[in-house]
Amino acid sequence: MAGRFGPYGGRYVPETLVAALDDLTELYDAVRADAGFWAEYHALLRDVVGRPSALSTAPRLGELIGTQVLLKREDLNHTGAHKINNAIGQALLARRMGKRRIIAETGAGQHGVATATVCARFGLECVVYMGEVDVARQALNVYRMQLLGATVVPVSSGTRTLKDATNEALRDWVTNVPTTHYIIGSVVGPDPFPRMVRDFQSVIGIEARAQVLERGGRLPDTVVACVGGGSNAIGIFAGFLGDHDVELVGVEAAGKGIASGHHSATLSAGRPGVLHGSLSYLLQDADGQVLPAHSVSAGLDYPGVGPEHSWLRDERRVTYAAVDDQDALAAFQLMARLEGIIPALVTAHAIAWMTRSRGRWNADQTVLLCLSGRGDKDVAHVAVQLQEPS
Repeated sequence: MAGRFGPYGGRYVPETLVAALDDLTELYDAVRADAGFWAEYHALLRDVVGRPSALSTAPRLGELIGTQVLLKREDLNHTGAHKINNAIGQALLARRMGKRRIIAETGAGQHGVATATVCARFGLECVVYMGEVDVARQALNVYRMQLLGATVVPVSSGTRTLKDATNEALRDWVTNVPTTHYIIGSVVGPDPFPRMVRDFQSVIGIEARAQVLERGGRLPDTVVACVGGGSNAIGIFAGFLGDHDVELVGVEAAGKGIASGHHSATLSAGRPGVLHGSLSYLLQDADGQVLPAHSVSAGLDYPGVGPEHSWLRDERRVTYAAVDDQDALAAFQLMARLEGIIPALVTAHAIAWMTRSRGRWNADQTVLLCLSGRGDKDVAHVAVQLQEPS
C-alpha cells in the first residue's frame, strides 16, 4: 500500500493538511525521476556538506572490542551531523513549491542548525520549535541557530522536549500551509516524510557500502547505529538491507532502565499506535495515551519511531537493543579517550552497545558504526551529568 511499510506509516492528519501532503507527494514522486534535481542535490552535498564523508578506522576501540571497527564519519559534515543531508533535499523541494517560509522541530539541535544553515544559504525564513528542556541543555545549538538567522521558539507544554516541539511545529504548519514547508528532521510523520527523509539520508549507506568494499573487498559483518526517530540508522541501513548476511543493529535509549519506565526504548517496550501523523511503535499506557520519554540525550527522548523501523523490527531484519544513560555517558568519555573523537551523545548509545557486546565478534570480522554527529554541543550537559550523583 502506498505510504506504508507493512501495516505501518500512512497518514493520520487533520483535513487541512491533506492537500499539502498530496502536493508534496506529487512533487516528490516527480523529482525522484528528475536527474536535474538529484544533480543539484549531490552537487550541494559535495560543495556545501563536504561529501562523501570519510570512512575511518577506530583501532583502539577495535582492540577493546576484539574486532575491526570502521566509522562512517557523519560528524565531519558541515554543521556536524547527518541532518544536513535531509535539510538540503527538503529545502530544494520547498523552493520548487515556491514556499519561502520553513519550519522545523529539533531536540538535540542538530536538525535545527542544519535547517537554519540551508535557509541562510537559500534566503528562506526559518522558524525552529524546541522544547524548553532541550533549549537549556543545548544552549550552544540555540545560539548557532539564532546566529544563522533562525527564530527559535521554546515550547513549554507537555514534557518540553522533542515530542512537544513537533506538536507545535505541526500546529504552525496547519495554520500556514500556503506559505510554509515543514522540514521534518527524521523518518517520522505522515507519508511522504518517512520515505522522503530515508531517501535523502540513504546517501550514508550507499557511500559506506562502496567505501567498505573498496577498503577490504568484503561487506561488514555488523552495521550499528543509534535510533531515536531513526534517520541516521535508516540512512546507513539502506545501503545494506538487501545484504542478508550483514547484521543490522539499532540502539535505542534505555534511560534509567526499561523497568523504571523512564526510557525511550520504543521498539523494545512500546506497541503500535498513532503519533504525529503515522502508525508506528509508540510508548503508551493501557488507554493509548502517549507516555513521556526519557533519555540523558536530547534527540533520543522521543516516544515514537519511524514506521520503517517498526516494520524492520517485525520482519526481524534489524535487531533493536537499548542502552541506559550511565553506559552512554561512559561510552561518550571512552570514545574521546581511545580515539580522540568526541561523539554526539546519541551516538554514544551505539558505542556503548558495541563495548557491551565484546566477544560477539572475532578479530577477522568488521563492525561498521554510523558516527551520526559530533559531541561539541553535548559537552557542557555531560559535564553536569557526571558531577551529579548516580
